[in-house]
Formats: sequence, structure tokens, C-alpha cells
Amino acid sequence: MTQAQGRVAGKVTIVTGAASNPGLGRTTALLLAEQGARLVLTDVDLDGAQSCADEITAAGGEAIALRQDVTDEAGWDSLIAATNEQYGRLDVLVNNAGIAVLDRLENLSLAQWNKQIDVNMTSVFLGCRAAIKPMRAAGGGSIINLSSVAGLRGLQTCSAYGAAKGGVRIMSKSIAVELASDNIRCNSVHPGVIWTNMQAAATGSDDPADARTATDRIPLGRAGKPEDIANCILYLASDEANYVTGAEFVIDAGMTAG
Repeated sequence: MTQAQGRVAGKVTIVTGAASNPGLGRTTALLLAEQGARLVLTDVDLDGAQSCADEITAAGGEAIALRQDVTDEAGWDSLIAATNEQYGRLDVLVNNAGIAVLDRLENLSLAQWNKQIDVNMTSVFLGCRAAIKPMRAAGGGSIINLSSVAGLRGLQTCSAYGAAKGGVRIMSKSIAVELASDNIRCNSVHPGVIWTNMQAAATGSDDPADARTATDRIPLGRAGKPEDIANCILYLASDEANYVTGAEFVIDAGMTAG
């Protein structure tokens, strides 16, 4: 398959939080590029984002990397301007950047609470708002917001993280309704336990087979891979999902089924 024949051929796509390896943003960017997307990759870790962009261009794809603090309002304006300058349009936004500070409520500081709300939810608001004008000019688009199973059910040590991710869930639905007349779709993706650098840091383990993250909580008995999430994002970014908006996609191996 050539890039011109891919499922998202030619679609200009911003992926935030694209540096971490292994990570959802990087894996998603690589898959979208393989399927023909033209990428703008952002992260506070510019070197990591550039490494991903270099891997894409070495394989014959198109990608640029930019440093971005997703909580900075002016930075979103600069990102959209840079995207327009490079590619002339915006078709897809993947709001992936996030952090997790997991602890019992009594131990959480106000600063830790505010940081998780800012990075995990306020940044999504800023990104969605910034994407409206260029997507409207392009005749529509797809916004894909990364939430979590923690945004669907109560989990220990996830009061701040879950509050932010739950906010992303309902915000995505409201945005979907509000922007439907502009042919801008908005959906949320809810990963379960997916083995990434962030998951390893949150669990204090470097082993994806660790029972603390798998068999005791997950019906399928194993942690997922970043590719499991990237495949869903690819679908939502593509025209295959042209009738899908305001939906939540739960990819959790059955964690929330009971």
C-alpha cells in the first residue's frame, strides 16, 4: 500500500503527546503516517517528538515536530498557525497528551489536583476550541479525545485523574452536538490498562505481565498494547467513521463490563 492509498491519505493530523516511547501518541502517529496522514507532532519533550517525526520521514511519510505545552492558550494559536503554514489545513486532532499522579485523596495536594485538571482536561478544551476554525475551513474534521476507563467508573487513587478524564468524556459529547452542523465529529477513547511509559510509572513496575496490572482486574488477563488504542484512533480519523460522533470507545479488555 502506498501512502496515497491509505485509510487517512492526505489528512493533516495533529497528535499531542507524541514523544513517549512506548506511548499512545507516538504509536498512533506512526500508524496514521503509515496510512497516509500528514502529521504535526507535539510534546513538551521536543527531542522525543522529533525522533518520532524522523522515523516517519525516514519511512517516506510527512511529519514535523513542535514543542508544545498543551495548557498554554497562546501556544495552541501558534500550533494552528504552524500547521496551516506547513500543510494549509487541519483535518484531524488527537488530544492525547496527559499525565497521571495516582494517590489516595488524603495525600493529594491542591497543586497535584490542579495540574491533572489542567493537563488532562483544560488542554482538551483549548485544543478543541482551536481546531474549530481550521476544520470549518476544511469542510469538517475529526476530533479524537483520549479519556480513560477512570472517566467511566470509580477507581482507587484516581480521584483527580478520573475527574479530569470524566470531564473529557462529557465535554466530547457536548462538542459533538455543538459542532455537528460544521461536519466536525468529536469522540472519546477510553483505554484500560495499556502498557506505556505512563502506565509503568503509575504502577511502579517495568513488567507488562505484572499481575497488579492484569489478571486481578482485567477479564482478558493481560495489559493491552498501544497499538490496540492506535487502531481505534485510526478508525475515528478515517472516513469510515463519517457517521460516528458523540460516542465513547472503551478499549479495556472487559474491565468495565461487570
